[in-house]
Amino acid sequence: MHGAPVDFSFKCICKLPEEPNIGVRPPTKNSEGKFSSRALRLNNNIISDLAGLNDMLSAVFVEPTRLAWIDLSFNDISHIHPVLTELVELRMLYLHGNSVCNLSEVDKLGVLPLLHTITLHGNTIENERNYRGHVISTLPHLKMMDFSAITKQERAMASIWHKGGKRRESSNRGTEG
Repeated sequence: MHGAPVDFSFKCICKLPEEPNIGVRPPTKNSEGKFSSRALRLNNNIISDLAGLNDMLSAVFVEPTRLAWIDLSFNDISHIHPVLTELVELRMLYLHGNSVCNLSEVDKLGVLPLLHTITLHGNTIENERNYRGHVISTLPHLKMMDFSAITKQERAMASIWHKGGKRRESSNRGTEG
């Protein structure tokens, strides 16, 4: 990863002149004052909507599309915003402790080819039947989910579940209407 993670508060999205919290390794800036980091922490805020995130990323980062890790944990996010699906180099996404209540929201992340780590525990979807299997089958490149490694057995079961689900969907469509 380039540079240290940039740690913004929710206020920073609204007031860009505010500086991020400086960690052990301060993030580096270019001559335009933009950060070269590939990581962003927006955790522990009251964020419920990611509208405007794209503009903030463009204003703050040298190469916003190259973000590899975003921590959005412990907010009030209930939907996967399209801005996340545009971050094609995203490898790690922390969404634990939010308000995502529909498993189909996770399906939107299937377009991210490099996503290998996700956290979703502490969301309402965690209580859904076959929660872990659904996420693993939807995001086939995952290696870690909810801070736990995905086993070969889980991947095999998710693959079987996913294929079975597709067959059921197509047979249900044939009987409808």
